[in-house]
This record gives sequence, structure tokens and C-alpha cells, in this order.
Amino acid sequence: MHFASDNWAGAHPKIAESLVKNTGGFVPAYGSSALDKAVEQTFCEIFEREVAVFFVGTGTAANSLALASFARPGGMTFTHREAHLIGDEAGAPEFISAGARLRPVDGPTGRMDLNNLRSALEPVTPGNVFIGQAMGVSITQATEIGTLYELADIAAISALCREHDLPLHMDGARFANALVSLGCSPADMTWRQGVDIVSFGGTKNGCWCAEALVFMDPARAEGFPFLRKRVAQHFSKSRFIAAQFEAYFGGGLWLELAAHANAMSARLAGHIRASKQLRLAWEPRANEVFPVMPRETAAKLREAGAVFHDWRAPHFEGRVAAEGESLARMVTSFATTPDEVDRFGALIA
Repeated sequence: MHFASDNWAGAHPKIAESLVKNTGGFVPAYGSSALDKAVEQTFCEIFEREVAVFFVGTGTAANSLALASFARPGGMTFTHREAHLIGDEAGAPEFISAGARLRPVDGPTGRMDLNNLRSALEPVTPGNVFIGQAMGVSITQATEIGTLYELADIAAISALCREHDLPLHMDGARFANALVSLGCSPADMTWRQGVDIVSFGGTKNGCWCAEALVFMDPARAEGFPFLRKRVAQHFSKSRFIAAQFEAYFGGGLWLELAAHANAMSARLAGHIRASKQLRLAWEPRANEVFPVMPRETAAKLREAGAVFHDWRAPHFEGRVAAEGESLARMVTSFATTPDEVDRFGALIA
């Protein structure tokens, strides 16, 4: 009963097969092979426009390089207080963007509140060297607590960005999970709502190690190859990242895997709703579930073989767990089985 993280899951067999298939022979290096170019074209087809695609090895690299691509002296990027950029990147975005700051913005259920963002941007007036410069806004889709920005939410944030001439970045580590939950196209969830740059994640959804930075307007990426090279993310054998994406997109596998992970999350949430021992802290929208339970119950579940993490309550939500209780995070993946979920359900019935 492994619910610790979708990072704990292995690679899907089709993706592993694609890696093996592409191990032999000689092909041009550094992203210039026919396979690299074919996968870049697939990204263009998926987003329904010409995009600029750059493969990287980790989500941290993708997010940090995204911010570095629009960094300004004394700059700051506005993002939710619990965003992965702030809480889980160990300062990499600030380091790689030459000291640019991250400015936290509050909002319920893991999403920036539009009015809070507006209030945070107001004092950052152009030319005020004491405050610094606004340089961008970043949203996480799906959020760190498994909720989603609706398309209208993204469009509203983008409109505010346009008022301040700021790019909008989307951290899409769980891009596919959000996409299938909303039931829309990649274009609808990104550039049609005003998103400029996407950190496109595949690692959490069945890939071995495949992330990409996608610029909706290739003109924005003019100097980006130098940034990527400078932070050691210009892979010589990038065909192995391309090979993963080739299988990932083939036959809609990526959406199939995300839909399965989301379905397992919904199944798990159903067991928690029916339980007299656990309760949901909030409703899940993707593949992360956050139950509240007595600490002694958590210990017993672990003794029975359930693997999950204790979690700190989001800042804006106030007190989620009562005395003697704990908040947990449980994550499902493409590899989660109905049997695992139902065995857990039997333990908490």
C-alpha cells in the first residue's frame, strides 16, 4: 500500500521499452537527433501551436530555469505561499536566477487569491529601487495540496499579469493529472488562458527522468540555450529523454496513466469518506489525498504496511488537525492498483 509519492513509482513498461530500443547505434548529440526533433514537433502538435521545447532532467531545473529566463536585477516572482518553488526547491530558483526573490501570496486551498496577488503587486512600482522589480508570476497546476486552478482562474491571473507586463509560468509537475481532471486540452489550460512558460513534467507520471521547459512563444526563448548550458542541463545524450517522451505521448499513454492515478485517488478518497476513523481535510482534484486521522491510527496503518507521509497543514487553512490527530498526504500513481487501495480501505472501515 504505497502512497508516499508518485516519485516512488517506477517507469511504465512502454517507456522502459522505448529507452532500450534507442540504446543502440550512433545519432547526433545535444538535442539534434531525428528523435529529438520529432518529439519537439509532437509538443507543438499537443499545444496546437509552434512552441520552443527544452529537455531537462529534473522539475527543479525546469522551474528554476523558467524563472531565470525572465529574471531582472532586484527581481521577484510572485507565487503561492505553499508552492513547490518556495517550499521544496532548497533555494534553487533564487540561486539559478542570480538572486531573484520569491514573494509568497496567500490564498485558500493551495491557490493564489487574485485580490491578494493584486495587493502584492501594487507597491512594486516601476523605478522604485528600494523594493525591486516584479519579474513574473508562477502558478502550480495541480497545486501542492492536490487542488486545481480552473481555466477562468488562470485567465484572471494572466489578465493581471498583462496589466503589469509580467510573464505567467505554470509549474506542471503533475500537468497531466490536472489536464485529465479538467477535461480540457493542453492549449486550453495554457496559452489560451495566457500562460507563457510551462514546466512540463513526465517523471511523476511513469517516465524514468523526463522534464521539459515549454515556451509558448519561441521568441521568449531566444537566449535560453545559454542558460540551460550554464546550469549543466544540456544533456549530450538527450535522445534518452526524447525516447521517454516518444513513448509517453504515443497512443495517448500520458493521459491514460494520469487518468488511472486520478481514479485511484478518487477511490481512496471514497474509502476515507466512508471511514469512521479518517476524514478528508479537503476534496482531492488530482492524484493527492489529504486525510486527517488520530496519530495512533496512523501508527497502526503503517504497521499494517501502509506507506504515507505526515504533512504540515497549509498556512491559509488554519488548524486542520485537532489535538492528538495528524494530517497525512497520500499520493497515487500509474502503478497504484485497486487492490492496494481497497486493502487500505478495509483497514480504515
